[in-house]
Amino acid sequence: MPGTLYIIGLGLCNESDITLSGLNAVKASHRVFLEHYTSILSIGHERLAAFYGKDVELAGREVVESESDRILDATQSGDVSFLVVGDPVCATTHTDLMIRARARGIPLKVIHNASCMGAAGSSGLHLYNFGATVSIPFFTDGWKPTSFLDKLEYNRGGGMHTLCLLDIKVKEPDFEAMKKGRTEYLPPRYMTVNQAVSQIKESLPSRSSPNAPTPLTLCVGMARLGHPDQLIVAGTLDELGATDFGGPLHCLIVCGEVHELEWEAIETYLVQDTRPSCA
Repeated sequence: MPGTLYIIGLGLCNESDITLSGLNAVKASHRVFLEHYTSILSIGHERLAAFYGKDVELAGREVVESESDRILDATQSGDVSFLVVGDPVCATTHTDLMIRARARGIPLKVIHNASCMGAAGSSGLHLYNFGATVSIPFFTDGWKPTSFLDKLEYNRGGGMHTLCLLDIKVKEPDFEAMKKGRTEYLPPRYMTVNQAVSQIKESLPSRSSPNAPTPLTLCVGMARLGHPDQLIVAGTLDELGATDFGGPLHCLIVCGEVHELEWEAIETYLVQDTRPSCA
């Protein structure tokens, strides 16, 4: 019988955020993989390896999505840990790995942890009042998808807030190098609140819905949630676009209707003299 595949959430910051259950599973595993493209910690995988007393193998997009049998096959020799920044069930990629494991009869255990989808409550906005979460991808010259605005407008039409997860690019192929026969990767890129605001505003002229955000819509920008230097700023879309949020990772909330208790909670984060709209 194969060993157990543990899919383990690491939390939001560093090596000490893992749960005791997760740490015990890692120590019992003969191989440990770290998913390395949907999110990042504030530390390198070397510090994780030192903390666990185990080698930690990086698993990029190709491994997880196209070569997942490498992870699943490893259970034939014992328990395997697959580490995920945040919580394991917040990305569809990890659900696919679970489905594949079950299809092969591999015992599976998910160990949860904190994620930005819960930590967004640090803004003072009630999680009960959020609609569907959206992802905002980096625009390119030839590709500027705006489908995320459909859900954002739907949420605002029901008075709901929208958590926007911002794109990251890790191990992105350098196509110019590939043309010359070299396999090289571009430096990592992490979308900022400022870039997200810019892309939203760029897309607004094409929107006809009365629920589309405006430059005066109340929003909350958040950076490095769960870290000692986390930053939360509330203000208009325009004001957040002009705010320096520092290093990654960032996310953005576009507000719907704001309850009076939510107003009291976010007051401490408001840009001075701001006059946002919640319509």
